[in-house]
Order: sequence, then structure tokens, then C-alpha cells
Amino acid sequence: MGQALGCLQVDQSTVAIKETFGKYNDVLEPGCHCVPWCFGSQVAGHLSLRVQQLDVRCETKTKDNVFVTVVASIQYRALAEKAADAFYKLSNTREQIQAYVFDVIRASVPKLDLDSAFEQKNDIAKAVENELEKVTLGLASFAHNHPVNLQAMSHYGYEIVQTLIVDVEPDVHVKRAMNEINAAARMRMAATDKAEAEKIIQIKKAEGEAESKYLAGLGIARQRQAIVDGLRDSVMNFSGSVPGTTAKDIMDMVLVTQYFDTMKEIGAASNSTAVFIPHGPGAVKDIASQIRDGLLQGKTALN
Repeated sequence: MGQALGCLQVDQSTVAIKETFGKYNDVLEPGCHCVPWCFGSQVAGHLSLRVQQLDVRCETKTKDNVFVTVVASIQYRALAEKAADAFYKLSNTREQIQAYVFDVIRASVPKLDLDSAFEQKNDIAKAVENELEKVTLGLASFAHNHPVNLQAMSHYGYEIVQTLIVDVEPDVHVKRAMNEINAAARMRMAATDKAEAEKIIQIKKAEGEAESKYLAGLGIARQRQAIVDGLRDSVMNFSGSVPGTTAKDIMDMVLVTQYFDTMKEIGAASNSTAVFIPHGPGAVKDIASQIRDGLLQGKTALN
């Protein structure tokens, strides 16, 4: 009914394009307007001023020949003061913005290897935004030395609010290979740490064994010193108690006594495997003679 009477309502955040006999006449702001159709006035269409989002998926190749899919989100809106340009100059806004995004991504990503593409997503996003907004620009840090001349999107009545590189998706096989490389590196680090720990354990164990043997040697030396002192005291006491005995007689007797004590201990042990060759009390005298002769020969060599 309102349209029949030439009245038109324009909603908030929306403008209407008014034409007279097919020629652009005015931009109608939100509210109620009179559009007398009988005088050739009509509304050509409506234009939303709200922020819109365009998601773009672009497949391209990196510098190290890895195919990736770059996902970009472009947030844009029509400018109220340039609503006529936004309505008349672009036939398909989304496809034309998408073409600009494809152009920048496919010109920028091939200059980067795969790791750099992940690290410099913000630079790629900035390059896309510059491509869409500025007339003459230098790309971000990765394309600083390659300026390009472009038509600004503001020339067509649109403002680019924000440009985001949402994701960089390599091929699934490349993802698996990257994960395997990362896992192998971590396993190598774990093996290195494990080997270092085992090395420390072995070093500490060797140090402990060395200290143990050193203390055991001290104990044996003290034991032998105590035996020598005891034998010396026994010889002196025996010589004083039994006149006419010599040190040789006393040592022979001590060796025989030690021999029988040793044989007694060997016989008392059920799992003993020690065997004395030659076996017999007479062999003790031979052993004593050999020890004495060795000591005498050593003393003669020193003199």
C-alpha cells in the first residue's frame, strides 16, 4: 500500500538507491521516503552498511614446493558516503574481492618456505589488506622490495575492516611427515638425555667402586700391619718364655698353626672349593723356606 502511494521505508544500517527514469538520482538514508513512481522515480535496490565477512580458500605452492591451502577471512562494508559507487561500479563484490585475495596470496606465499608461511601469516594478511585498500603500497616484510600499483577498494565504495589469515593447511601427507620429523627430533633428544643419564650413573658407579677399593686396600694394609705386629709380639714373647728358640723356629711353628687352622675352616665349609697343592704338613716348611729365600734375595738385590 505504501509503495502504491509512493512511500518507502528504509531499514537501519541499510540505504536505498533511487533512480529517476533509470538514471541514478539519490541515496535514501534509513527512514521513510517518498518515491513518486508516477514521476519516473523508483528504487533500484538496497545496500547493506553492515560489516560482512568473506572466507577465501586459496591453494598455492610454497618456495620449497609444498602445496598449501591458505584460508583468509576478509571483513568489509559499504561506505554510506560512497553508496552509489558500491552499488554501480561492482557487479559481484564478493567474487572481485576474492580475485584480489587470490592474486596477493599466490604472489606472496611462493616466496616463502613452508615454515616461514606459518610464521608470517600476519605479514600475508597485511599484504592482502594493503592490496585491497591502498593505491600504491609495498608489501609486508617478505615482499618489501616489490611494490605494486593497485585500484583501492575504497574507490569502489567499500572499506576493508580487517583481513585475517585464519589457517595455512598443507597436504595431509606433508602434515604427517612434519609430525614424524618432530617426533623423531623429540625421540633423539630423549635418547640423548637417557644416554647422558646412563653416563652419569656409570661415572658415579665407577667413582664409588674406586673409593670402595681404596678403602678396602686401606683395610687390608691395616690388617697386614696388625698381623705383622702380632707376629712380632708373639716371637718376642715366645723367645723370652722358651730359651734357646730362634725366630725361624717360631715362624715355622706359627705357619704350621695357621696351616691347620686354614684346613679346619676349609673342612668346616660345605661349599668350599679351595685346594692346597702340594697337600701335607711338610709342605709348610717348603713354603716358609721359599718365602724366606725370596726375602733374602730381595734384600741382596737392594744392597
